[in-house]
Amino acid sequence: MREDKLKAGKFDVDVPLVERLVAAQFPQWAGLPVRPVEHDGWDNWTFHLGDRMKVRLPSAAGYAEQAEKEAHWLPKLARHLPLPIPAPLALGQPGEGFPWCWSVSGWLQGDPATRERVDDPVQFGWDLAKFLTALQRIDATGGPPPGPHNYFRGADPMQAYGAEARQSVDALAGRIDVPAAHAVLDAAVAAPFAGPPVWLHGDIAIGNLLVEHGRLGGVIDFGCCAVGDPACDLVIAWVFLDGPGRDAFRLSVPADEAMWARARAWALWKAALMLARDLVVNPNETPPRAVIEAVIAEHRAGVSPAPDAA
Repeated sequence: MREDKLKAGKFDVDVPLVERLVAAQFPQWAGLPVRPVEHDGWDNWTFHLGDRMKVRLPSAAGYAEQAEKEAHWLPKLARHLPLPIPAPLALGQPGEGFPWCWSVSGWLQGDPATRERVDDPVQFGWDLAKFLTALQRIDATGGPPPGPHNYFRGADPMQAYGAEARQSVDALAGRIDVPAAHAVLDAAVAAPFAGPPVWLHGDIAIGNLLVEHGRLGGVIDFGCCAVGDPACDLVIAWVFLDGPGRDAFRLSVPADEAMWARARAWALWKAALMLARDLVVNPNETPPRAVIEAVIAEHRAGVSPAPDAA
């Protein structure tokens, strides 16, 4: 992951830089060991700070607003949620050659979700739906609207990425059913979000879902959170969930058919983009082509989503 991030032009962050930042701004933690986490993400560089904390630093300017947003909102969200989320402990400032704000938060136990780590897929689907339901019920007053800070998660998918989705679909002619894929996108255009805006995570992906003792034990990385349309949080239904687990999620999460139509557009956009550009796919996720086939099949069947569609 580190080499891929550096090749993509991400700002280089290493252990010595983190040590200097911590020592300069939070001397009470200067003696704690710093080491990279085993499973790092794309948007941030993440390091252990001792045994109970982590340091997250944005990897590019596009993620620079996320640390301050999480520091402000996560304590307000945490007390209403049924699962642990990161607890901000300190907000670092630019320094030592690093140009953006960064954060220190408590370390959450657990490993990124994989199908092998989940003991009961049905329980996992229920637990995730329960978490999203609680998140959407939190008072959204004053919450950040979708925008560049979260790559427009929570905005209308076709307004945000419709053109790119259609271009990616057309680039896959001969590999997927192009007219059927456009029909999925057309259905999203015909099902705009009517509100009211609610809280959304914005990046419900397996790397941000922690499994502990076989169950969903925590949710991390709220850098893409916003107040808007939560359809983007449903994409996990095709990217990871399947069979009874997907069905449990579908039946438990608060979403009508219009929201599922927009969720299918989100899923199709991302899958078509990855397939058209031949991007690397997490081996623990459903391959993009299978995601495309699933959302097309579900659109044709008029269901949201069928448990065995993928």
